[in-house]
Amino acid sequence: MANKGQSVDKMSDEIFNFICTTCDGKGKIVEAVKYCVECQGYCCETCTDIHKTFPVLKTHNLLDASQANQASNQPPSLPEFPTERCSIHQGKILDLICLDHDDIVCCTCVATDHKDCPKKSIHSIPDMIGKLFKMNECKQIQSRLRDIIVSMTALGESKDTKLEALKDAKEKSIEKVLSFQKALEAIIRKAAKASTNEIETRYKELVREILQDKLSIESVTGNLLGSVEKLQKAEGNRAQHYVCSKLAEKQMKGTLAFEEKLRSNDNKNLTFTPSQPLMDYVNKLQTIGTVDVTLEKKQNRHRMTARRDTSSQTSMDGTGNVTSKKLDVYKIKESKDINIKVSEDATGCHAKSCCLTFDNMLLVTDYKNNKLKRIDIQSKNIVDFCTLDSEPYSVCCMSQHEAVVACRNKIQFVSIDNKMKPTRHIKMSHDCNGIATNDNKLYVSDWSSLYIYDMTGNLLKATTYKSGCLLLGALFYIYTTNIAISVDGNKLYVSDQDKGIVCFDKEGNYLSTYTDSDVSGVSGVCVDGRGNIFVAGNDSYNVVQFNEDGKKISVVVTRQCGLQVPLSVCFHQKLNKLFVTMLQSDVVKMYDLY
Repeated sequence: MANKGQSVDKMSDEIFNFICTTCDGKGKIVEAVKYCVECQGYCCETCTDIHKTFPVLKTHNLLDASQANQASNQPPSLPEFPTERCSIHQGKILDLICLDHDDIVCCTCVATDHKDCPKKSIHSIPDMIGKLFKMNECKQIQSRLRDIIVSMTALGESKDTKLEALKDAKEKSIEKVLSFQKALEAIIRKAAKASTNEIETRYKELVREILQDKLSIESVTGNLLGSVEKLQKAEGNRAQHYVCSKLAEKQMKGTLAFEEKLRSNDNKNLTFTPSQPLMDYVNKLQTIGTVDVTLEKKQNRHRMTARRDTSSQTSMDGTGNVTSKKLDVYKIKESKDINIKVSEDATGCHAKSCCLTFDNMLLVTDYKNNKLKRIDIQSKNIVDFCTLDSEPYSVCCMSQHEAVVACRNKIQFVSIDNKMKPTRHIKMSHDCNGIATNDNKLYVSDWSSLYIYDMTGNLLKATTYKSGCLLLGALFYIYTTNIAISVDGNKLYVSDQDKGIVCFDKEGNYLSTYTDSDVSGVSGVCVDGRGNIFVAGNDSYNVVQFNEDGKKISVVVTRQCGLQVPLSVCFHQKLNKLFVTMLQSDVVKMYDLY
């Protein structure tokens, strides 16, 4: 046996109990005196000195070589001491466990983050390894890790496929834009051609009138010349001269009347006036359609068993928002008040309607103060407001740039870019109470009917769903109706004070009426995007959950939850928040549901 620390050539017959792992890699056989737990190798005296010299190695745990087993120059049973270092406190070994938090920590972690934990919960991992380590659990973790690696690899490969599909979708979308542009241009050309044809027709009519007038003038002028000639010939014959004079006088009177008529026709001319409502509407357009990110329904074949067992309670809705899974019954987790009064208000607030914008702001119509108010639901502060020239009833969001408000007998469009401001409006021949938009159509309700208009105000259909109207409701401003549209856009739900929820298809055909004894004086309605409908009753002081077939599920909000005469409701699908406006109240109730 060689002397301690002696170095010999690989071909030497010298045999050592322990060989330096580092030197062995260089082709030298040097007797080891220490074993490094972190490096998991044996060290000769030189390598041991290096460990003591370099700062990064100083903290390594060096054991006597005799403390580690040796077989074939590698320890078959490594010392049971962790080598992983703390990611927060660099250089510290993660050799402790806090049983209270089930957390692996270093000594500095214990002194800072776990100083309040009982001492009996902090243990040395090497001391507890016999109780802590379970081979089956480690193998299960390794198996799950391999599953995750397979899943992530497959997911990465699917992203390449998705990039190609996305590029194809982009090109198809641009093709649709260009095709739609051509269709619009064709419509404009057709309309322009019709206007041109009308101009040509009117021109020909005026030319025909003028030519006819010229013929009449020539005829009358000829007759007048004839009269002059007769008067000249009658000179010397007083009787004949008198008769010709009287006839000429009569002829002049008729000619003067005819001349006045002809001169009035001289005021006729051709003019063309472009459609200002069309120009106003086009000027407001920032895009010629909507761009949506939709969710593709496909099965993930590489989903891990562990993830199936502990899967999240979330999914995607039709607009790409993350939402909770479809719930059978909603319950209140927390409620908060949002103050909607501003210093410029002349009186207390009376919010008849509310809706959410595309950037998750809350729009509220303040009927008494003639204002549309925009609220940040995170900070619960009023961002801005705009004053309208008539009382606002209902509001809905058309795009990220524009909202539309039902104001008595007109529809008011409002720009919601930066500072809100009213833009164009459409005058209506009936009361405008509730409003909603879908598929480039305006759905408007009064006290007894549903109207469907295009975006320029042309009436497409009107459906009366009850005879007459609630005179009492029409006279008192507390009465209101609201409209909600199902996620697929195929159904409309109209709140009605005495009937309940009146359901129509998207063409405005009556389908059915939803009602239940638990809700009365229905004023507000909205959908959750998962097949449920929230219905507010201002007589029953509650909000009731229905399914899409009109069956009551549960009473979600009651008077005991701080609710007073609810007028409208809207639901944040991503955050599971229900907003309720109330009669003559300066606050909007915000309920966190689960």
